[in-house]
Amino acid sequence: MNAKIIKRCVIIVLCIAFANYASAKETKTLFVHIPTTVSEQSQAILRTLQDPSLKPACPDVDDFKAWKALQEKHEAFALERQKPIVEALRPDVRKIELGGVPVLDVRPRDWKNNNKTVVYTHGGAYTFFSAESTLICAALLADATGLRVLSVDYTLAPNAKWQQITDQVVSVFKALREQGYAMKDIAIFGDSAGGGLAAGSVLKMRDQGMEMPAAVVLWSPWSDITETGDSYATLKHADPAYLYDKHLKKAADAYANPKDQKHPYVSPVYGDYSKGFPPTLIQGGTKEIFLSNFIRHYQALDTAGQTVKLDLYEGMIHVFQAALSGSPESKRALAKIDAFLKQHL
Repeated sequence: MNAKIIKRCVIIVLCIAFANYASAKETKTLFVHIPTTVSEQSQAILRTLQDPSLKPACPDVDDFKAWKALQEKHEAFALERQKPIVEALRPDVRKIELGGVPVLDVRPRDWKNNNKTVVYTHGGAYTFFSAESTLICAALLADATGLRVLSVDYTLAPNAKWQQITDQVVSVFKALREQGYAMKDIAIFGDSAGGGLAAGSVLKMRDQGMEMPAAVVLWSPWSDITETGDSYATLKHADPAYLYDKHLKKAADAYANPKDQKHPYVSPVYGDYSKGFPPTLIQGGTKEIFLSNFIRHYQALDTAGQTVKLDLYEGMIHVFQAALSGSPESKRALAKIDAFLKQHL
């Protein structure tokens, strides 16, 4: 991202932060601790965040009408929220289909085809958002790396369960192989639930005897969809994104039956990595209830002798690379991803 674009992004983010901060002061809903150890840009955005207990609860698993209504609300909000950054980045975006699955083909400005690509599986607790409403993540990665990013528009739960959703990701890879792409030239990238989906899908590919992608990049991965791990308790009232009982539990149940929730394709922290796995970069922040997920997933890979890097950021929130876009922390994280992918692709 060039200097003018960075400056514009920072100004936009800070203006939004200032406006939201004023509103937060008026309604006395300022929630999150503001550490002095993070950048001023990040501090400004953190001041806008509100108590997640004020957010609406997720519906019951079988209330499809309520899920649809909430999904539409979240989709509209996310599309509007990302507009300034996406417009500043100006990616070339095309709707295509791979293996019968809708995909957004995202190319950075002045893209040069080097026959390398990144498959992206978006976040949203498996129940929210789309390739279009998470375009900011794909566009940021494309801009930082110069790579084509293929964002998988998988079917959301509860309309599909984990078996079908992971199959859709695998189908995209099979289609790329049929188009002549070598797996050594493909990486996979996912954030939040998309991080769990990315890792789980790679395990599925491996177990089916397929070649695996050359590298895996995970932003704040929801690597265990059960409420297991120390940080689910210790950071319960520090994470401004959500509460497990109110938001994540029903989303987890919508994605996978409770009996399946520790299956490695669902919660890849339980995977057997001694059978092999691509080099992996895990990024996250210290304000996240998923922090234990990051650490446990890293340990599972490292203990099995796999190449893995755990890249943690002081005071950062869930998927800070996009949520705090333009901040020094976000730029630093994206630069590390660029270096990591250049090393392994």
